[in-house]
Amino acid sequence: MNKEELKEKYGKKRVPHQWRGTDFISAQICTFFGSGMSPKAPGTMGSLAAAIVAYPMALLFSKCPCLDISIPLGNLTINFAFLAAALIVFFAAIPFVKKAMNDTQTEDPGWIVIDEVCGIFMTFAFVSSSALLAAPWLLAIGFGLFRFFDILKPLGIHKFEAFPGAWGVMADDLLGGVYAGILMGVIAAITF
Repeated sequence: MNKEELKEKYGKKRVPHQWRGTDFISAQICTFFGSGMSPKAPGTMGSLAAAIVAYPMALLFSKCPCLDISIPLGNLTINFAFLAAALIVFFAAIPFVKKAMNDTQTEDPGWIVIDEVCGIFMTFAFVSSSALLAAPWLLAIGFGLFRFFDILKPLGIHKFEAFPGAWGVMADDLLGGVYAGILMGVIAAITF
């Protein structure tokens, strides 16, 4: 066999990925800096990356009193820094998600994981930064709760996917984050 025949028979075939069909900035934002490029479970990888990033964010928020604004609401706590982060990601990502979907001619592809990032940040908006720092295992609980709501889409979450275009991609995860966050807040209230 010559070199070309060997390459064709045993060579690793390069499978084009859809995210290559959009510009670099949109790809980086939509895949949350590559975590959505995982060939297996990109949504889980994007959620995991966001949960990992949430810890240094909580550390930063706790060090800056102007950012660490948590208000008790009954037994729950609203962490305005994570709430703001979730809403900023939500609205800032819409044009990039829209462009990426238009460029690649896809509807809510798995490699777009910025919606999972938004949902994870919303999950932690119901827990104070000090609670996340005191009990880092809450990050794992929040990750698991969010993935539950993101995958199964109970309690009307699936209806939010029907919103047009990028709004539907982002909105269902934001609502999933709200539900996961309420449960996180209850767990944190019981723990602390």
